[in-house]
Amino acid sequence: MDTSVMDLPAPVAARLRRPGWRDPRLLAGIAMVAASVLLGSWAVRTAQSTVPVYVTRAALVPGDRVAADELAVVDVRLGTVNLDHYLRADRAVASDVVAVRAVGRGELVPASAVGSSADLDLRPVSVTLTRAPSSDVVPGALVDLWFTPPAPTDEAEPGAPDELAGGLTVAEVSTPSGAFGGSGGTVVQVLVPSSLLPAILTALAAEGTVDVVPVLGTGG
Repeated sequence: MDTSVMDLPAPVAARLRRPGWRDPRLLAGIAMVAASVLLGSWAVRTAQSTVPVYVTRAALVPGDRVAADELAVVDVRLGTVNLDHYLRADRAVASDVVAVRAVGRGELVPASAVGSSADLDLRPVSVTLTRAPSSDVVPGALVDLWFTPPAPTDEAEPGAPDELAGGLTVAEVSTPSGAFGGSGGTVVQVLVPSSLLPAILTALAAEGTVDVVPVLGTGG
């Protein structure tokens, strides 16, 4: 006998079960939300945190003593910058620390720019100019030294200039009182490596002219 459709059992609808607290998917979702909240909170706190860092009041040149009372302090936000690369004001500065390379006025002091005087192989040499120097010749700037020999007795033109040294750091510039822009007499003190001292001192003692030529972009 054929079974009528009416005699077939009615299908039972599957019921969705509400996930319980022990459901792995629910626990994973809660963990992800909690981690996101914690990460966002940490990022906000980090972005708002500041660290006191030393800033120069005046340009530092190699050999200058680096003391806390001669520097300014600014609070710098951490952000993505590693402030351990700079001289921090919340840490003690040793009494025998000197600048080992130039740092401009108003700049953060890099930790790599300070060290011991024993690390320096530089000697200050004073150069008296016959012509007024460029306005770019300021402490901390880089300059080249050129020597022009006098003209031979049988010629009207001076000899060919010769570069004595390149990329020397200016330590000090002093102009005599009453000197005018076009007059000479300005004394520029440059820091010279020991290996170049013989050639430079010989040129300064010889007849001729020594000029200080600034490297563009390094001074005032």
